Amino acid sequence: MFQVCAAPVRARRSHSGRAPFGGRLLALCLPVSCLPLSCWFAVSAPPAAGQDAPQVRADPGQGPTGRAIVSAGAGSYTTARPPGIEPLPERISRAPGLSGPTLTNQWWSSLVWQPFSRALFAHPLALHCTPGGLVIGYPGAAIHGSPAAITGGAIEPGGDLVLGLSGAAAFPEALYAGHSDWFVTARFAAGEARLDATFGHGSPFVYCASTGGDPVVRLTGGARVWSGALGQADSEGGDAVLGVTVNGHHYGLFGATGSRWSEPTRGALRNHGGAGYLSLALLPDDAPETLAAFARCAHNHVVGTRVTYAVEEGFVRARYAFELQAREGDAAIGTLFALYPHQWKYATTALGPWAYGSVRGALRVGAGDSFETRVPMQGVLPLLPREGIGARPELLAQLRAEADRCAADAQRAEWGDTYWEGKRLGRLATLSGIAEAAGERALQGVFVAELRRRLEDWFTASPAEVAPLFYYDARWGALIGNRPSYGSDKRLNDHHFHYGYFIRAAAEVARLDPKWGRKWAPMVELLIRDIASTERADPLFPRLRCFDLYAGHSWASGDADFADGNNQESSSESLNAWYGMILWGEALGDAALRDTGVFLFNTERTAIEEYWFDVSGTNFPADFPNVQLGMVWGGKGAFGTWFSGSIDCIHGINWLPFTPASLYLGRHPDYVRENHDRVIAVREDGRDYGRGWGDLLLLFHALTDPSDAVALLAQHATGNIEGGNSRAFMLHWCHTLDRLGVNDAGVTASHPLATVFVKDGVRTYAAYNSGAKALDVRFSDGGRLRVPPRSLGVSKGR
Repeated sequence: MFQVCAAPVRARRSHSGRAPFGGRLLALCLPVSCLPLSCWFAVSAPPAAGQDAPQVRADPGQGPTGRAIVSAGAGSYTTARPPGIEPLPERISRAPGLSGPTLTNQWWSSLVWQPFSRALFAHPLALHCTPGGLVIGYPGAAIHGSPAAITGGAIEPGGDLVLGLSGAAAFPEALYAGHSDWFVTARFAAGEARLDATFGHGSPFVYCASTGGDPVVRLTGGARVWSGALGQADSEGGDAVLGVTVNGHHYGLFGATGSRWSEPTRGALRNHGGAGYLSLALLPDDAPETLAAFARCAHNHVVGTRVTYAVEEGFVRARYAFELQAREGDAAIGTLFALYPHQWKYATTALGPWAYGSVRGALRVGAGDSFETRVPMQGVLPLLPREGIGARPELLAQLRAEADRCAADAQRAEWGDTYWEGKRLGRLATLSGIAEAAGERALQGVFVAELRRRLEDWFTASPAEVAPLFYYDARWGALIGNRPSYGSDKRLNDHHFHYGYFIRAAAEVARLDPKWGRKWAPMVELLIRDIASTERADPLFPRLRCFDLYAGHSWASGDADFADGNNQESSSESLNAWYGMILWGEALGDAALRDTGVFLFNTERTAIEEYWFDVSGTNFPADFPNVQLGMVWGGKGAFGTWFSGSIDCIHGINWLPFTPASLYLGRHPDYVRENHDRVIAVREDGRDYGRGWGDLLLLFHALTDPSDAVALLAQHATGNIEGGNSRAFMLHWCHTLDRLGVNDAGVTASHPLATVFVKDGVRTYAAYNSGAKALDVRFSDGGRLRVPPRSLGVSKGR
């Protein structure tokens, strides 16, 4: 029996891969093809209780010689796979003519990794590439809750419809044939028969192009045709447009003008005389006028999608645009699309009356060739203000103890895997800011020196070195750290979780020493490009590997090899990556990179509020009894984790790591209070914050009742500390919120490195200036703050 959630380390976990245990979740999520326990423990065994994270020591005697080393500024990486990194598949399942870095970690990624695909949750549709063709279904009408999960979003084996070709009894494979920002094309081919099916997030349509046979739609379950006439296979009768209902779900089948539908065999509809294209659509209802509205734009095929964004005066504005090809008719009519809750709640574009159900909540339908959203910007700070320093003697004692630990670590010269090493780096970066706020520059120097030492070792490879280093796989376009963990090598899992810590740590050093930042920038920016390249034609990496531009959040699994689609557990570690990206861009004076981080951070923040937390109570089904999910999947939401069934961990994995950026968790104080109280009511330890992940729960509690949190700190002077946390940060966090107040989400700032605290109606403005000149920051309530160069400015307001 494993002891879970015990400080200073936690039990074996994986954000997205298969795990040897997982409490309540495994009965729901673990695939039947899961690896045996022995394989998992061979890959990455858990740390023993009371020990630090797993360690690996560089040993020049173990590595091959003559390895190809590529210089990157002062750093370097290898292009020859070192021992300890498992190989990626040699074959990428993609159409001929496609080359370059392959996008992974998306909702459709199983299409790239295997001959067909797992379920692809586009919402409102669910799809599945099979030998018989493209299976299409609508799971949104059957969503329900239980204590363990929100389910009902899966696609049945045969779906509602199966789209195939008359010229192919079966297809040998389905290939990835291209993508845009939120659409993808799957290619089915058998001899001369070829079918390209294009579909995407939010679209009720599937667009088809075919050669070598007529499109055939096989209907499953109880089916009826309620609009349009079917002809005979050998006659001229039949209509080009049909309205059909299958399993209680309504669809429009839109053949090209002049084509006709027949039913050559029972339950199989064939489109004769077409022009090589057609479309299918899920309809909100079976009203004739609804079918007519969809028919008007059915042949405006989506051939491209693009998101553009801008950070402007306290808001993040995004535009979601469709590129349309009018196969017939007028492209100016546009198309129909469905918005997720995190989009329609911030949309500046008018929406219509139709809606679809989904595991994410109601999807509202709009029309046209684009829509826009405007999201209030939550700013971030690299450190908390010195005005928040409290319990100074205890704080300094904790900082000195951490400095002693650094000295001991430097003597051992040991490194963890990329996840556990990352957590160590994250803790050091936070300690650096605390020491600065306390005016203890000497202690800060200890933490920064250890950050430099560890980062520089990871950022440098030599021909005989095994670890720590980074390896670039050119076939897949991926950077993999050695030692990897939790499938970060052979499945490309969790890169944003791991590398986000490295990026934030490097940003902390660069904040204090820009010259160091410029020296090591090429290596840091390789990590950024691996998880979130901003270039559409990056020769080394796919664009925005981990982030789903339409779903608004990241995905953790590289291959999405699950019946429930892709998944993400630790949404907060995803935001930690974008936090690091913001700080790095600001430290290096790269406003474009910084603003990309701001877009990712604030977009994913809204998705977390809607889908992990449901802060407004509009998305979870009424029969789901919990107030938070542990994991979001393509086809469900799970109240569990990959590594523990403890409620501390189910909630806490979406809070950690606590950093100055974690103020975003307090934007909805009533919800925070409800969440905290639910955990207290359920956990065996009640209000004992010294057990399990009680330290994280206490930090979360401070977001709404900081004075109580400070009192509880004194009561729990000893106790468990989660591996990425520190008692020094607990002191600084709780006292800051107690002295300055909680996050005032109603006020925005003109600069992304700014935030507002409020206590008893009095606001405190804080902003950080990385530049060499004074910075004027404007706040939406009329407040202003002038911040000196390279400093954190703080002022009291009204």
